Amino acid sequence: QVQLVESGGGLVQNGGSLRLSCAASSSAFSFTAMGWYRQAPGKQREFVANIAGGGTVNYADSVRGRFTISRDRTYKSVYLQMNNLKPDDTAVYICKGYRGSLEYWGQGTQVTVSS
Repeated sequence: QVQLVESGGGLVQNGGSLRLSCAASSSAFSFTAMGWYRQAPGKQREFVANIAGGGTVNYADSVRGRFTISRDRTYKSVYLQMNNLKPDDTAVYICKGYRGSLEYWGQGTQVTVSS
């Protein structure tokens, strides 16, 4: 059973940077597309960014220009470079993988941005 494993979360100061990583537990497993969502306490899960086949990327308006999504060549891992972090970015960041019509979710990694 393949799982998504996330890392890179932590506590940073306002204006700081952080890089999140997400990888399948098996190196033989790959996805057709991958992305990131986030969920802050008391709020609904929110789309952050995704990268599809062919390298097409999409960003939420709230992070465009500050965050960059990337992946390895075989869609086994996805990354989120987060720059100029703000307190409003504080949330659990959750990795998502697509494999055909199926969806896979990670457990999430906490990102906390202090004032």
